[in-house]
Amino acid sequence: MSVPPSPTTTSSKKVIIIGAGIGGLTLAALLERANIDYIVFEKAKTVKPLGSAMVCTPTVMLILEQLGIADYIKANSKRIVEGRQFSDDLKPIGPVTDYRSSVDRFGHHIHILPRSVLYHAIATLVPSHKIIMGAKMLSFIQNNEGVMVRLWDNSSYHGEILVGADGAYSAVRQTLYKSILEKKGDLPGSDLVQLPFTDTCLVGTTIPLNPENFPFVALDDSISYYVISKTQAFSWLFFTVPENRICWMVLEHLGGNSKKDNDNFRNSEWGPEAAGEMCERVRDFQFPGGFSMGDLIDSTPRDYISKVMLEEKVFETWYSGRTVLIGDACHKLHPAGGSGAISAIHDATILANWLYELKSTSIPDLESAFKAYRDERYPIVHKLYEASRRLSKTLGQSWVSVLTRKVMELMPAWIWKRILDTMYAYRPQATFLPLCPHSGTTPPSYQASLHLARRPSQTPSSSLSTYSVSSTGTDRASSVNVIPI
Repeated sequence: MSVPPSPTTTSSKKVIIIGAGIGGLTLAALLERANIDYIVFEKAKTVKPLGSAMVCTPTVMLILEQLGIADYIKANSKRIVEGRQFSDDLKPIGPVTDYRSSVDRFGHHIHILPRSVLYHAIATLVPSHKIIMGAKMLSFIQNNEGVMVRLWDNSSYHGEILVGADGAYSAVRQTLYKSILEKKGDLPGSDLVQLPFTDTCLVGTTIPLNPENFPFVALDDSISYYVISKTQAFSWLFFTVPENRICWMVLEHLGGNSKKDNDNFRNSEWGPEAAGEMCERVRDFQFPGGFSMGDLIDSTPRDYISKVMLEEKVFETWYSGRTVLIGDACHKLHPAGGSGAISAIHDATILANWLYELKSTSIPDLESAFKAYRDERYPIVHKLYEASRRLSKTLGQSWVSVLTRKVMELMPAWIWKRILDTMYAYRPQATFLPLCPHSGTTPPSYQASLHLARRPSQTPSSSLSTYSVSSTGTDRASSVNVIPI
């Protein structure tokens, strides 16, 4: 039987991270550099290169520079200089979105690459013995002395801080909310409402393609085409990425009861099992250039094609006691805004900043740090949520979508620049790493954790410590199964 945490005689910070996605691994990489002890548990036994394109905007490039992987990202990505939209008769609609000024105004180009490339780059920053695969969390207990996590094999791990980085259907969040209700019952009503979804999404990344058949894949900059159907509830797009590959996506726009009440396919996992039927339905969708979605599907390994529901929600409760949430576990954004994984990286960075500042691991000090993290991130996340919702309205067939596209087509260039200023002014950094100089003509927005931080030359954050493991099952710490992408 698992027992609650016992009193600790150390003041070190031991962080248990549930979830080895981009957010969880970014936090692990930052804690590694902050000299804060941690371990990562991931329920998947292996990691597959699922998902489509990942956009690295100027808002995240400084963090990647601090972590030492920005050059790798640039070398394995393409620059996005513009985006084009078409109707399903392949006639242009809406404006050509121009991103060429990004480097002059924000210091960096906008880079696009397969999600798997970014994931692999971040994963290399975390020692493999600190990532335990095939480790599903069943429950946790927290009290004044610490937090204890119990895994599926009945092993238990003790620490002082628990981070839920385990996605939209977070087991950490669900367990946390249940415990809050049992003790106090003071959760906001919106946190108890089921995640609403608006679209189903089919994604994949092709194998290297022959430039003779797809000549644009050999261009230095990324080509991006977005097709919006006039007659069907679908839109589809692609981006070219390095190695002559294409990242592609198909969105099926659900309406009315479908997006809120349909539970026939409610699955937040990026998996190939449910993708086959949708692949057949969308094969004949055409792109400018004389090729179809079927051509891209046939050039993508079936195990790397996945289908997922796209939920949209910002939760109000991000922490309680020793437990805190990051990424999709506390805010799920529509991919139209391109902010999901980037927001998880931002969350990890700001949370790491405040953990570095901790005076002790008492619950009052932890909740003070968690509150500072939420106060810094929530307003920004909520703006991104609203922006993503507005952008998603440009993709459908409703009169609102048509009107929105017409307005955008007539929008003056200076308004588009103002929009970019709003999108890319937030360029946070880790306070405990050497700061990267800001370049570009647009100054970064205020970052509370940066202005209030002590610098690394001051008192060290913590000493390294060792996790205690009590187990009636397998000793998981001695058998680490990390499968890189």
